Amino acid sequence: MTDTPPPDDLAALQRLRDAYAALTGQLAKRIVGQQQVLEEMLIAILAGGHCLLVGVPGLAKTLMVHTLADALELSFNRIQFTPDLMPADITGTELLQEDRSTGAREFRFVQGPVFANVVLADEINRTPPKTQAALLEAMQEHQVTVGGHRHRLPEPFFVLATQNPIEQEGTYPLPEAQQDRFMLQVRVDYPTEDEEFQIVRQMTTPSPEPVEQVLTHEELIRLQDVVRRLPVADHVLRYAMTFTRWTRQETEAAPDFVREYVTWGAGPRASQHLVMAAKAHAMLHGREHVSVQDVQSVAAPVIRHRIVTNFNAEADGITAHEIVRRLTETIPTDPCETSNLSQLPHVFAPAETKSSV
Repeated sequence: MTDTPPPDDLAALQRLRDAYAALTGQLAKRIVGQQQVLEEMLIAILAGGHCLLVGVPGLAKTLMVHTLADALELSFNRIQFTPDLMPADITGTELLQEDRSTGAREFRFVQGPVFANVVLADEINRTPPKTQAALLEAMQEHQVTVGGHRHRLPEPFFVLATQNPIEQEGTYPLPEAQQDRFMLQVRVDYPTEDEEFQIVRQMTTPSPEPVEQVLTHEELIRLQDVVRRLPVADHVLRYAMTFTRWTRQETEAAPDFVREYVTWGAGPRASQHLVMAAKAHAMLHGREHVSVQDVQSVAAPVIRHRIVTNFNAEADGITAHEIVRRLTETIPTDPCETSNLSQLPHVFAPAETKSSV
């Protein structure tokens, strides 16, 4: 059994429900469609994670991020990743300055563009690994270290990186370890015919209406705290953990298609992100408790970029997204069956004794 959230948290849930409806209306002033993308971005922000957006150019990824930051009263910086970008261009650097009155010289830290609430790392795979790694400390620790001194980043802090999935020449694919730092991999698809018509009509007319603020900076931090405290039943935790463990070949209960098509599965961080994203999904939809269905709803964006498929999968046209879909159909959702998945095999059980004739 799970506990009922305290009255203050219930009020925050109602506030988020109202804000979500208002936020959708504000974003519609600039963005046509892409409701799933916007919801997943909000889930990552509420859960305190980061997003990796995958989509071809021209799908308004930058506009979506900027509009979302405006509606949430968050500072926004965009970093255009290029092959000649250096780590100091992201984190900042120390400059030697002279005090004109005393003549004394001292180093002063000049903040880089990473010092913002929302940081758009545009085309992150176009810069070498050394510069890509400059974001690792910022994403995990919410700080940067320059010249031996630590500098805290503003809260909340959210990195949204974009990748072009069709152009690989002159790029540096993100290592699996760095992809694992992103809570969600969000796919931005082409709009429908009606949506594209609305986009063309809207973007070829005078400037759209200004976006109004929906949530304050303090309210967002408060909602992030409520998400972390949202109760989750043990069988839901077990289901989320099972989802992650069954992506690994080493797991005894892993399905045959995982053993055939997967080289490396998701690690323990995926289980944590799966639960946190499910909490945020439940809150966005006005629920006080997290269900198995919430875990299933966020499983694809949380898990698919953490699965490494093999040659057999490529030959048969099986993607990581398809592996997640099959797992959703395979893993039992009944609490009793889910709890039984935690039972370890009786490795040390004594052998059966033969009955005497």
